[in-house]
Parts: sequence; structure tokens; C-alpha cells
Amino acid sequence: MTTDYKKPLPYIHDETRTYWEGAKNHELLIRKCRACGAYHYYPRDLCPSCFSFDVDWVRASGRGIVYSFTVCHRPARGFEEDVPYNIAIIELEEGIRMMSTVVGCPNADIRIGMPVEVVFDDLTVDVTLPKFRPVDS
Repeated sequence: MTTDYKKPLPYIHDETRTYWEGAKNHELLIRKCRACGAYHYYPRDLCPSCFSFDVDWVRASGRGIVYSFTVCHRPARGFEEDVPYNIAIIELEEGIRMMSTVVGCPNADIRIGMPVEVVFDDLTVDVTLPKFRPVDS
């Protein structure tokens, strides 16, 4: 963990604060609607399936698959030293999809359908990012 992290950091606000606090504690938290039972991500107070405000935070399994990915060779500002890097859509066992990155393997080895599990990258004292690493199937 570093205090001189130079890349862009997420904006933490009321609807996402619990998500980021969970990540800081190495827990992947997502929203689940009590009215219809649907999981949803990105974190928000309204269920996108039934429009209920009766939503709760639950701990996700942290297991999923690579749903889609790309390898970036033209970096976003702040990520110049990281190229090439991957941007992945991970489909969790709960059915939601989230954008992240796959770590722990070369970009050339990433495959759609590859089983992954969450790991946490402590960037600063306030921000920890969930990332995903391959697991044996």
C-alpha cells in the first residue's frame, strides 16, 4: 500500500461507500434486492430489476468467469507504464458482471470462460481495488 499513488482513484460517495469499505476489508460486497431477489452491480440504492429501494448489501462469493476482455496497448492517462494491460468483464456466480482486471497471468493466457476469483489490491489507506486471478477449474 502506498500514499503516493498517482493513478486516478474512484470517487467514493454515499451509495458506494459500503462497497469500498468492504473492499478495504478484502470483502466483495454487492447489492441484493429484498423485494425481487435480484443481485445488482454497480452499487446503488435502487434495484434496477423492480425499482424497489428495499436493497441490502451481501458478500459475493468472489468466484466467476471472464465474460469478456480486451488488452489495451494505448493507455488511459496515468496508465502509460502499465501497457499492455487487460480490461476484463467478470461474471460472478451471483450473475452480475463487473469491470476489473485479471492479474497473475500473462495477457496472452486470458480466455473467455476462464474461472477466476477475487483478490484485493490495497492502493492507498482509503482505496482497495478488487481484481481477479485465474483458478484451476
